[in-house]
Amino acid sequence: MNILVAIDGSAFSEAAVQKVMQSQPTDANVRVMHVIELLPVMESWAYSVDWERILQDRRKEAETFVARAAESLRKAGFTVTSAIDQGDAKSLIVEAAGKWPADLVVVGSHGRKGLDRFLLGSVAEAIARHVRCSVLIVRAQPAA
Repeated sequence: MNILVAIDGSAFSEAAVQKVMQSQPTDANVRVMHVIELLPVMESWAYSVDWERILQDRRKEAETFVARAAESLRKAGFTVTSAIDQGDAKSLIVEAAGKWPADLVVVGSHGRKGLDRFLLGSVAEAIARHVRCSVLIVRAQPAA
């Protein structure tokens, strides 16, 4: 079984990793994936921002939490690979699930509603609608 776990470094994605660890199909192959999404560029300040530095910082941060999740899954007995990509999270996760191919995609949900959901979109919802395999959306309460 191939399980793709899409994470973003939040408590919600940590809950998704924990849910996979609780399932205990240790014969499964798990791929931990994070997508660095690019920020929209405002023309008035686009040239004054060190985009390369921002991207390097975001990649370093992603490498840290992806490695931590992968190590936790390895300690639980899973065979684990990891991937960090850059672009639109919704489309890249759906694409990766199809190419690998994943039998299951596990993702945490922030549970946004209303205007927040409209403005930010829902990666979990897009994945559930567009991947060709099963999807487990893990809901967790944020740490207080």
